Amino acid sequence: MRFGIKLSGQDTTIEALRAVWRIADEGGFDHVWDFDHLASIGEGGPGRVIYEGWTLQAAMAEATKRVRLGCLVTGNTYRHPVVLAKMAVTIDHLSGGRLEFGIGAGWAEIEHAMYGIEGLDHRVGMLSESLRIIKSLWTEERTNFDGRYYHFKDAIANPKPVQKPYPPIWVGASGATTLRLVARHADVWNIAGGDPDKVEELTAMLEEACGSVGRDPSEIRRSIQFGWDGADRAQLIELCARFLEMGVTEQVIYLRGGQPVALAGKVAEALPDLRKLDRVARQ
Repeated sequence: MRFGIKLSGQDTTIEALRAVWRIADEGGFDHVWDFDHLASIGEGGPGRVIYEGWTLQAAMAEATKRVRLGCLVTGNTYRHPVVLAKMAVTIDHLSGGRLEFGIGAGWAEIEHAMYGIEGLDHRVGMLSESLRIIKSLWTEERTNFDGRYYHFKDAIANPKPVQKPYPPIWVGASGATTLRLVARHADVWNIAGGDPDKVEELTAMLEEACGSVGRDPSEIRRSIQFGWDGADRAQLIELCARFLEMGVTEQVIYLRGGQPVALAGKVAEALPDLRKLDRVARQ
């Protein structure tokens, strides 16, 4: 069982981001995360402050020494797969092999409309091709691919990742088609939405998808992100225990609200109690 914290990069400051990364690194968390949007999402519209997620990961790599890091999750449509593959390898090297590679199909209509980004209507097919291409670029000397969306001819991508064969791949998904991509490609499934009442239903869908491609679902770790207001530690422990009972072993507390640094500190204080859940489950 592993625990992480996430400060998205939206409605925050560089100083707060650095402070949260420091708490994650020094406080014993297993991983620390941001997200990937080009314009702000949620209440308040798209015009609020938001920093670019992959640039932030490079800064995370330099600002930390121990904690693993990633983006939960990358929107595949925002970048050509060779650009994304090269960025990921660079951060894997900057961090000394600590990258967790999170990716999803993308969904934010307003970003695609504002910036003229194409592909939202074909995002699942594009993600399918990107996953195959990125894995090839990370492992093969030459990549050849002639797909519907992307075309590569004798493509070279060096260096290869520090982690072998490549960084762990986290795929965010909740629909039947994207769950098949989880079954084919993911080391970790990020359960979209964070709703505990839907975990069992979605897990059954993943198991069906794994059966259709001949993969053992136990090979795929399960992750979820969720909020906590910092008021009641017992409530946090109870929720984490509930997720663990459902097989979710990668848990990420999303630092929402106006005081993310203080909230990260409270989660760090609760971390020893959260670690006990795993020991109890193993007994």
